[in-house]
This record gives sequence, C-alpha cells and structure tokens, in this order.
Amino acid sequence: MLALEVGVTVSEGELKARKPLLVCLGFGAVAQCLAARLEGWRVVGTHRAAVAAPDRLAFDGAASPALRDAIADADAVLCSIPPDDDGCSAFRALEETLRAAPPAWCGYLSTTGVYGDHAGRWVFEWTPPRPQSIEAQRRRRAETQWLSLPRPGHVFRLPGLYGPGRSALDRVRAGDARRMVKPGHVFSRAHIDDVAAALACSIARPNPGRLYNIADDEPAPSADVTAHAAQLLGIDAGPEEMFDAATLSPMAQRFWAESRRVANARAKSELGWRPAYPTYREGLAAILAQGG
Repeated sequence: MLALEVGVTVSEGELKARKPLLVCLGFGAVAQCLAARLEGWRVVGTHRAAVAAPDRLAFDGAASPALRDAIADADAVLCSIPPDDDGCSAFRALEETLRAAPPAWCGYLSTTGVYGDHAGRWVFEWTPPRPQSIEAQRRRRAETQWLSLPRPGHVFRLPGLYGPGRSALDRVRAGDARRMVKPGHVFSRAHIDDVAAALACSIARPNPGRLYNIADDEPAPSADVTAHAAQLLGIDAGPEEMFDAATLSPMAQRFWAESRRVANARAKSELGWRPAYPTYREGLAAILAQGG
C-alpha cells in the first residue's frame, strides 16, 4: 500500500489536528489524480505486492491486519480494483470491517458498460442495467456488493477514460490508430482529471447509495477523435476503414458491439460538477499543451 501526504502548507494547529484519511483500494491514474486534489488529507493506496517500507501495504485478495486498521480509520474509501467472476475481491476481503466501521464516504468505480447496447440512444442512471460483456457483468455484481453496505457506497459509472499517456494522441504517434467507421456508432469518454474532480465533489457532498454517470458532454465516433488527434499532431490520420469485426480482438469486438450516449446531468445538478474538458477537443489540446 502506497501512502502519501497530500498538501504541504499547514499551520501548527492543523498539524496537531487529525487529518482525514482516504484509502484507495487500487491506486491507478484516477486515484492518483484524486489524491492530488485532496489538500490536507492523508491518502493511502494499495499495491499488489508487498513493499519493504513502513508506509506501504499490499493487497492481493486477502486483507492484512494493517489494511483492516486503515479501513476502520478511514473517512473515505475508493475502490477501483477490477472485479472477478464473484464481484469485487476487495469488498469480499474487507466487508466485515466496512460493515463494522463504515466510513462517511465509499466510492466504487464501475463502467457504463453495465447499460449494454442502446443503439446510440442516451442512458441515464435510472436506465435498467443489462450488461452484455463478461467484464460488465462482473462490474454489475461488484456494484451490488458496494451498494449493500449499511451506509451504501457511491457508484460512478465511467465510459472510456483518457489522459496523459493514454489518449488518441499516443495511438496516432505509435501508428496504432485506426479510423474505423461504423455508421451510427458513438462512444462517450471522460478525461481522468474530470473523473477525479467528480469524486472530490462527491466526497464533499456525500449521498450514500447514489449512482452517477461521469462522462463528457459530447459522445462522438471514434474516427472523429482519431482524426482530430492527428490534426493536432500534424500527422496524416490515414484513410477511413469500414467496420470489420473480423479484424478486431475479442475484447475490441465486445467494445464495438455496444453504442450509447451517456448523460451526465445528475452529477452536474447534485454535485455541482462540470467537466473541465467538455469534449475530446479540449481534453486532447490540454494533454498536448502539457507535453503529453
């Protein structure tokens, strides 16, 4: 478990006071962005392997006494660990502690894939889940587990995420981008900074058991995003190619089998959140400006 202190300018009185604690089960890009936003918090993130340092703990599916103690002391818990066939391994390992000492805020990062295919129509938090892929079915089981707590978790349904080092800019540079066209097919997406901002807003305004879609304002065809990334880089985007499932990996085939537009109005109205990158254009431009 990787522990870091967030915020470096504190008064003597603040140093004496107990800082709130966020425990991140999984410490990927979104969790790291959230940690950077929570000034004055102690932030702890799990690591898959044991690390010989006093401020690190491991989680490999079994909860150590130190991890249980951290959960019991936490003011907020965020889980982003990928689920397995039985749902969320972190929830199963820590359920007893979470029920005995529920934190004020729990968040679970899920996927808009739980909605299944809607042929490009809009989906909302009240749209009945009908997960089609194995991955989405696992996420739905994990959602149900986190929502079962006495103080239910908050579930954040995320579309395709992008950010520095993981965007269409990188794929175009690497020569891996394809301008595949499937008429009527669109994807929603979200910049990882916008997801972290939504989580911070939710921590400030807890509403246990609430579901939130976190996505940008403009679902768009994948080919449009690739073309725009190539334009920003001054690289030829290459020709469009019609969709051909036979040329895709099984995972990519499952991804392209679904099309939906993800509505984000609830997060805006209830959390006071607004995406800093309302479309892929602003997001890609910011990544490029930052050297990404």
